[in-house]
Amino acid sequence: MEKFNSIEHSIITKYKKTLFHRFVGAVKDYRLISPSDRIAVCISGGKDSMLLAKLMQELSIHGDYPFGMEFIVMDPGYAPANRQKIIDNAALMNIPIRIFDTDIFSSVVNIEKNPCYLCARMRRGHLYKQAQLLGCNKIALGHHFDDVVETILMGMLYGAQVQTMMPRIKSTNFVGMELIRPMYYIREKDIISWRNYNHLSFLQCACRFTEKNAAADGVGNSKRQEIKQLIAELKKTNPQADINIFRSVERVNLSTIIGYYKEEEEHSFLENFE
Repeated sequence: MEKFNSIEHSIITKYKKTLFHRFVGAVKDYRLISPSDRIAVCISGGKDSMLLAKLMQELSIHGDYPFGMEFIVMDPGYAPANRQKIIDNAALMNIPIRIFDTDIFSSVVNIEKNPCYLCARMRRGHLYKQAQLLGCNKIALGHHFDDVVETILMGMLYGAQVQTMMPRIKSTNFVGMELIRPMYYIREKDIISWRNYNHLSFLQCACRFTEKNAAADGVGNSKRQEIKQLIAELKKTNPQADINIFRSVERVNLSTIIGYYKEEEEHSFLENFE
């Protein structure tokens, strides 16, 4: 109980500005939560999703209006030790989780091209389905500021397009469902600081493709890790580099864009040139 109280207390004291205030800021700025919502908070067992669960609990206590929550854990085929670690951490942090099983790891184990992309898509579908079964209208994921910035650069350098990880998305396959990312403004370094301050140990990536090569903070040899390193180098000479990348997709000047897509429709600057 003493450990739990310390974890809970730190969010609204030592980390109130860097975690809780930024969390509330994203919720308000992007109108992520409404009084009538019932939200499935999706927990993978990593530091980000476990913190998300605690922030959602704190918001339900200190927020302006009530909303419903379910804390769901999808087991895609974790090793028993990893599954137990999630259960133990949830108990330690007073998070009442519901676990449901899938066989996603087995389904993608022999996929050579983009297994992580396929795994993520399959996970998302299972999470939406389980959330609906529990009477939820939204799922909340633990993506943070750094994830957003990295996604922008990855889209440009590897996908030849300008895109971002949106703070909220309406599902196209599950009617009435929406995905929200309440940790949109929170920096990863502050999540790591909170974790270390409370002497917590979470799963990194428990996937069989990456767990052997995972680095200290849960990243391995991947395109995303390359982008992390690139941003770190950029910030050595421009400390605002990550913030500027983030803001660039808030301030897109369409009059200087050669072409763009809206939905599935392609547009060109030549349409209005004459």
